[in-house]
Amino acid sequence: MDVRLRQFAEAYAAAEEKTAGQGDGRSSIHYPAVFLFIGDHVRDAAAHIRSVNAQKWDNGAGVMYVEVLPESAAGSSSRSPEADDPQQILSYLSLPEVASGKKMQRPDWSEHFRQDGRHLLELNRAFRQAARRLADFGRMYSSFDRLHLSVVTRVEDPMNILVPQIALLARSILGQSFKSVQMDLYALIHEGEQEENFGYANSAGVAFLQELEQMQREDYSLSAPLQRTEDGLSVMVNHMAAPLFELAYILSDRNERGVAVNGGVNSNYDMICRISLLKNRQRPDNGSDAAFSGSDYNNTAFKNNIRNADGSQGLVSAGYARVRRPDLAIALTVLEHFFLGIVQRMKHEPSLSAYEREQLLGMDELSMDSRLERLIPDEARLEDMNSLMTRSVSFSSLKSMSLREAEYALFEKGGDMFFRDNYEQETERRLTEWDAVQEFKRIVAEQMSEHKDVHFYQLAAWSDEAGNSSLWQVLRSRIRDLNIAVEQAQLELEQWYSSRADELSFQKMPFMDKHNVRNLTRALIQAIYPHRLHILRLQTRLRLYRSWEEQLASLHRGSMELVRRMDQIGQDLHTAATESIRIADDYIGQNIADYYSRMTAEVMQEIEDKRGENAFFEERSMGDITSLLEQGSAALIERLITVCRQELLPSQALSQTFEQELLQRANVTIDYANKQALSQEDLFKELYRTLEDRATIHIRLLDYTHKHRYEEKYMFGNANGEFVRYAAGVDHTTRIYKTGFIHEDRTSGVEKLNLMGGFGITDLIYYRNGKTYYDTYVENGYTFHTEESGLNKINHA
Repeated sequence: MDVRLRQFAEAYAAAEEKTAGQGDGRSSIHYPAVFLFIGDHVRDAAAHIRSVNAQKWDNGAGVMYVEVLPESAAGSSSRSPEADDPQQILSYLSLPEVASGKKMQRPDWSEHFRQDGRHLLELNRAFRQAARRLADFGRMYSSFDRLHLSVVTRVEDPMNILVPQIALLARSILGQSFKSVQMDLYALIHEGEQEENFGYANSAGVAFLQELEQMQREDYSLSAPLQRTEDGLSVMVNHMAAPLFELAYILSDRNERGVAVNGGVNSNYDMICRISLLKNRQRPDNGSDAAFSGSDYNNTAFKNNIRNADGSQGLVSAGYARVRRPDLAIALTVLEHFFLGIVQRMKHEPSLSAYEREQLLGMDELSMDSRLERLIPDEARLEDMNSLMTRSVSFSSLKSMSLREAEYALFEKGGDMFFRDNYEQETERRLTEWDAVQEFKRIVAEQMSEHKDVHFYQLAAWSDEAGNSSLWQVLRSRIRDLNIAVEQAQLELEQWYSSRADELSFQKMPFMDKHNVRNLTRALIQAIYPHRLHILRLQTRLRLYRSWEEQLASLHRGSMELVRRMDQIGQDLHTAATESIRIADDYIGQNIADYYSRMTAEVMQEIEDKRGENAFFEERSMGDITSLLEQGSAALIERLITVCRQELLPSQALSQTFEQELLQRANVTIDYANKQALSQEDLFKELYRTLEDRATIHIRLLDYTHKHRYEEKYMFGNANGEFVRYAAGVDHTTRIYKTGFIHEDRTSGVEKLNLMGGFGITDLIYYRNGKTYYDTYVENGYTFHTEESGLNKINHA
């Protein structure tokens, strides 16, 4: 169930995210884009970034994703083969044969790359294939003049020693189809994963940062025979003196306060997507951004502003936050309260009298009379007893006898045998053939089909021995009365048997012995056997009521089982909704349960006002809850989800902009006359503060001053939204940094992206901490760089 509920909530959230026009629209990128992932440490980044781009970008289907992985990752890949996926290319490089363990792991990769010609052949094939596919995607883009190439790696991945060669090769091959290539690097630091191999991982991370600093120097150059022709000829690829990357971004899973970032590593992946859009966005024709001063991002200006005091290219980091409707929590909370609304309606006690309740369960007197008539043979059969053979007994002998003696004198055991054969055994046979369980179920089913307001909650209450509305008292009272009636009838029969035969009322003729015997016999049968038949009826009726005791107990067990299933479903829905609220933003997630309990109740009432009080129990809605529940909880959950998705969530009351929804939800527990109610301005101030507070830069810096710090801040949202206009006004009057705005046709929330640059690797606390480990490893014979880099000599000096 947890999986299905999560699927439902995620599907709703995704639908809200994708809804265009009335909900959220999507942006487009202007130039073709390629994401190049190096090393198996960023495989999850590749999947996440692709998913976000596909969701956020109209032309996301035209973006290429190239992953360069060690050969060991090939067997563990669970993704589709690239032949089935035109956007993905996987390139596997064979592993170096390492004899020295980790001591030369990074340099071994570089040496193996140079010596094994298959590496370059594989990479040439991959990048040329990417270039061909980009050409096929050309119609998705407004311009094919420039390519945006984003290189993503983890700082501690040993394979990133190949970043300069792989990136340069990619730029040279892909660049043949474009006038220019803008190449950026995203170096990811995962401080939270360095608990076991922290020493070597930190050292490898420091080594890469040193190499990155070298790559970004103004005098950095690289020439290598990286390209291969179809004939196996080598072609030199040259990078003249300049930083290798336009910008190098350092993104950690710890922010500059040292606190784990919201969303973990996924937040960095989201940030890469937003930075890519910021730098490569297709401007809308309607000029939606124009109303916001300084809204355009200028990459050249940003680069110039982050140069260090010595003129070197500074590194960049960023912070990202979003405020949006908590759609996951909304979906699950509405589903929970829709279920509670259904339960509330099912528990509502119908206006039925005690007799009508008895009738619904088939235990009223008329139903029992009808049942008894089918089980007891007709009384007319008693007439046949007059034809029984009698013994020759004189009237004078009979009249002094008791009726029991007279009956025996006349029939011996013939009367008993006749009654047993024709009544008692026939009744027993009919009882044996009678299926009380099926008849009870049929009656209840038929009655409930006529009484749509009766559900298993009422059946459970009526069949509960301790309940106030229980029918057990009526049933037991009748059983008690029948037991007394049987005893009384048997006593009366015994009195009849003990009375004298001549006390019977019948015509007596003098000197006509046979005539008198015949009349006495008839009178005896009429006096005794209707009474015995009456006792049989009482005993059979008693057995019927005792059978109904069993059916009522069985009904209670079955109904209570359904009640328990409903309780469990309610508990599961509550747990899922509560958990989704808990993981939602602390501020954005406030009052969700209170607000949506009211909203759900209002929407359900509106539907009933239009379609009638049983609207939710119609076949086109929830239908027969009992039938669904008997199929299993999953069947009921599925129907709940379907109805909730089709009838409740699309309603106007549950389809507000995030500003309207949040403002109303903020005040759900406050009376409108209460001066503590949150005004729109107060709400917007809190939203603005929340965004700014949570868009803290994702890197920790040491001894850093505002003198070297350059910042730009951008907001993504709807230009027509009230909060966006408020935020733009605040930024315009208080800012000490450049601000920008990117219009997107969205109603579900806003996002903020803060860019900060101008620092070097020595300003990083991560570098300071890792340098200690790095120096220790170097002193113990570990080598992290190639000889030609010159970094080994510098670090040994």
